[in-house]
Amino acid sequence: MTYFSLNEKVNIDVTSQTNARQVTLPERTNDLATLLRSRRSVRIYQDRPVAREALEQMLEAARWAPSPHGRQPWRFAVLTRQEPKTQLAESMGTDWKKNLQMDGQNEEIVAIRLEKSRQRILNAPAIIIPCLYLEDLDHYPDEKRQADETVMAIQSLGAAIQNMLLTAYDLGLDTGWMCAPLFCPEIVCETLGLDKRLIPQALITVGYAAADPRRRERLPLDRLIVHFD
Repeated sequence: MTYFSLNEKVNIDVTSQTNARQVTLPERTNDLATLLRSRRSVRIYQDRPVAREALEQMLEAARWAPSPHGRQPWRFAVLTRQEPKTQLAESMGTDWKKNLQMDGQNEEIVAIRLEKSRQRILNAPAIIIPCLYLEDLDHYPDEKRQADETVMAIQSLGAAIQNMLLTAYDLGLDTGWMCAPLFCPEIVCETLGLDKRLIPQALITVGYAAADPRRRERLPLDRLIVHFD
């Protein structure tokens, strides 16, 4: 289990990156528009490790995301060993099972959903857990502005994650975004021994896709623009 503090400069030797490309998509692009449209969410990966240098380059990209007042209110936990991934899958699975049972889902469906989620975590060569870190945010005397400051931090974390996803794809890697830690942040911190001031928000699986995922259709642009003067 490896932790990266974004307060420290990450030195990356870009030339050390391999030119290996994912087998189901033999050629990637340096064109940003094509890169944005080509990134996909992957659930099944090849049994192939991800180089630490590639993970660091993803985190370096995250470091340059915009943030409120330049505070960079995020930290990242990185998992590459099987033991912490197994512990995390088990602890989050126990909590999720309680929630699914409260929702009235039958035991067979609960078991299937839990196992699929568990396998996504266990079979991912690497996992990055983006966490909110609110200690350095500006502080205000009223609840409204303080709440808005937190919202800005959450928005900036999304930008940091998107930087990571696009960089991963540009490196020949694939990723998947799981929201499970958002529903049990305390359990994630306890399981991994993280600082209690961190608030895990997501779980990003990283690796080389074993197959092309099914792409969901995007809404047409004219459905998304609600005002254009």
